[in-house]
Amino acid sequence: VQVVESGGGLAQPGESLTLSCAASGRTFTIDSLGWFRQVPGKGREFVAQIMWRGGTTHYADSVKGRFTVSRDKAKSSMYLQMNSLKPEDTAVYYCAAGLSTLDTRAERYRNWGQGTQVTVST
Repeated sequence: VQVVESGGGLAQPGESLTLSCAASGRTFTIDSLGWFRQVPGKGREFVAQIMWRGGTTHYADSVKGRFTVSRDKAKSSMYLQMNSLKPEDTAVYYCAAGLSTLDTRAERYRNWGQGTQVTVST
């Protein structure tokens, strides 16, 4: 499975952005997809995860109520709707393939994309 992120950019505090993650290859093997983010000098931080078959979602406390993860199985794509953006949401956002259970640890994910930059600033 290969994944490619898109949709990053510059937003002002309070605005919204939507990220996309397009999967290709052996997509029938996907159990879940996850979003992580990373700022320079720090490790990858879990943002959200969605189970591919049932659609169950999980969020980091820092984004709960502001971000929504969804997927379109027909398009083999996952999305991250980010509302009420804050400067601390600034990071490179990555998607990756996860397991069939909830897991917030980056080392448990594989097939990482190249990332897309999100910058929240006035």
